[in-house]
Amino acid sequence: MAALSSSSRGAASGGTRQNSSTLDRPIVLRPRLEVSLSAFAFLFSEIVQYAQARSMSISDIEQQLYTQGTGIGHKLLELQCLREKQGKGEGKRQNRLIGILTFISSDVWKGLFGKAADSLEKSNEDEDEYMIHEAEPVTNQFVSVPQSMGNLNCAAFIAGIIAGILQSADFPCEVSALLTRPDDGGTRDRTVYLIKFSPEVMDREERLEKKG
Repeated sequence: MAALSSSSRGAASGGTRQNSSTLDRPIVLRPRLEVSLSAFAFLFSEIVQYAQARSMSISDIEQQLYTQGTGIGHKLLELQCLREKQGKGEGKRQNRLIGILTFISSDVWKGLFGKAADSLEKSNEDEDEYMIHEAEPVTNQFVSVPQSMGNLNCAAFIAGIIAGILQSADFPCEVSALLTRPDDGGTRDRTVYLIKFSPEVMDREERLEKKG
């Protein structure tokens, strides 16, 4: 509203400046305005309550959070690439598995949470599984889970964002948000995002690896 009223005053005083909408403004690499944690906590609590009111079980709540996150992930990939172009970065789509996972755990994570993910690891058991570790997801910091719903992990929302980005980048997969025991001295459970890629992704990766 401030920008609109300023433009109105310019027009009234005979200025030549034209009204501009939000869509006309450039996307910058580092936006000056950030969403406060309190605002996010309030909004996300409403999302969780919305999901809870329409669910019959803990898994239903997590699935709804996952679905909402997936929709955000689809749009976030394009936005992040545009921001990189504005900042004179490459802004290109990744077509290799490690490249896209590094992009998510570093660039996307910094854009969303102000820091990189704690770690990115490959599973020792399955070639098609990778893990992103996060000690304390922002989605879990301000949510008080009742004892009757002790297994609820609201980080399913972030798992959905990861899945949405990967699916939009043509890396079909399933992403799960798993709770693990806290580190020594910690009080909160850690979250591991387990990413399992489809066979077609692994076949493509093998072909690209052979090409060098």
